[in-house]
Amino acid sequence: QVQLVESGGGLVQAGGSLRLSCAASGRTFSNYAIGWFRQAPGRERNFVAAINWSGGSTYYADSVKGRFTISRDNAKNTVYLQMNSLKPEDTAVYYCAAAVREPGVVTTTRGYDYWGQGTQVTVSS
Repeated sequence: QVQLVESGGGLVQAGGSLRLSCAASGRTFSNYAIGWFRQAPGRERNFVAAINWSGGSTYYADSVKGRFTISRDNAKNTVYLQMNSLKPEDTAVYYCAAAVREPGVVTTTRGYDYWGQGTQVTVSS
């Protein structure tokens, strides 16, 4: 079992920044990959970014590439998503997820086994 808790969401103006955190507990944190997804009202949950077990490999959706950075601190059992140059279209509930069957980068929702409860990010224009 893995428990995930997101934090750091909030309201920010366009062009601003936020840093989301995903704190994990349960299984050995350094054994699995972590991903971030987001879901806007009435829309499906979409991939944002992912990082492998060591932090040495990352992958981003085209819509956030160059603006968002995913990182992890295995000593703190935490993954971060630094979001810069935020746009109104980034508004969504952001979820982190753990892929315990796969230590590498995973980009699909079905590849993840555990999910957090989500944190709201709202970007005003």
